[in-house]
Amino acid sequence: MDKPPQQLYEDRVNRIENAINLKVPDRVPVTLSLGYFPAKYTGITCEDAFYNPEKWKKAAIKTVVDFAPDAYTGMGADSGHALEALDFKQMAWPGHGTSPNHGHQFVEGEYMKADEFDAFLRDPTGFILNTYLPRTCGNLEALQRLPNLIILLFSPTMLLGMPGFDNAIKALMKARQALSERNKAAGSMAEELKELGFPSFASGVAFAPFDIISDRLRGMRGSMLDMFRQPDKYFEATERLLPVMLGLSITMAKMTGSTRVFIPLHRGADGFMSLKQFGKFYWPTLKGLLLGLIEAGLTPCPFFEGKYDSRLEYLLEIPKGKMLGYFDASDIFRVKEILGGHVCIMGNVPSSLLQTGSTDDIKNHCKKLIDVVGKDGGYIMAPRSSIDEIKPENLKTMIDFTKEYGVYK
Repeated sequence: MDKPPQQLYEDRVNRIENAINLKVPDRVPVTLSLGYFPAKYTGITCEDAFYNPEKWKKAAIKTVVDFAPDAYTGMGADSGHALEALDFKQMAWPGHGTSPNHGHQFVEGEYMKADEFDAFLRDPTGFILNTYLPRTCGNLEALQRLPNLIILLFSPTMLLGMPGFDNAIKALMKARQALSERNKAAGSMAEELKELGFPSFASGVAFAPFDIISDRLRGMRGSMLDMFRQPDKYFEATERLLPVMLGLSITMAKMTGSTRVFIPLHRGADGFMSLKQFGKFYWPTLKGLLLGLIEAGLTPCPFFEGKYDSRLEYLLEIPKGKMLGYFDASDIFRVKEILGGHVCIMGNVPSSLLQTGSTDDIKNHCKKLIDVVGKDGGYIMAPRSSIDEIKPENLKTMIDFTKEYGVYK
């Protein structure tokens, strides 16, 4: 007899919580980060993710229901109409800079110059308003003439007469309306899937302080040079951002009701910086972020994109059973050797295998993951990276095989 959706929901939540808490669940959980996969699966475009939230919601719901993972992450696309209203320059997205049938691309640049650290450190909020936003959003250009907001203590109407301010306000209002429609669809999607028995894996999000500066402000080239030319200022900037990021991520988690916070990591991988640089520049504030989230009663879920083979021992500094590590290209069996019984491990089914492998290839790979990494619990099966272009039948094989073979005796 089939279980009712509410019971299935509770079973899935408990299965994942047991794995994260390093207990042995009834079977290995399996999760799914949707990305743009619903487009390929349901026959719509990636552009719909940005411009037709209701259409995208229906595609995402169908995908989750048909594949039936224990949890999902989805509806992550921004509003294309909102981005257009702002004339946002830091990303190309489907239908606006990239093909309607392919995903978005980040447009990296030095949106904060090398000699602007002092201005950022003096007043991060002012720098973002006066410098960063006008550089990345063409229709917010007027904000570069924004006076210090202390003036509002004396004249709350001062901003209203600022040249071009009305255009900026119109752009913000238009973006807000479009974003409201997108958020409404995302919220209703989560509610509908919950009623069908499917929990969201993580609704909260945070970013490593080093990555915020490197990704959004200095760019790869700039941040790599900064570590040699002005290391103290770079590190000071990461320290300034830590409490801000921590506060924002805790607030977001409370708003969404999520206890898990997804943290995509970018520049900390083996190929981006040396182990010495990782220990000096990247880890201190990442560790502070992880510990701060744990102290707030949340579970940080960093995604270790790329290889982190030389940095794994650092994760032993995080309290046992309080974090989930989502691993991409790291040696997952070495991850198990070092972190097994200390951190819940997730991932490592290659997208290339899901795209080109045979049914037997996928079953054999998943079997080894379950036998070795899943031994004694603390493991969650998942694709290790984007599934945008994979074969639906291969994804189905991964999920169904895990449910069948991954049962703990």
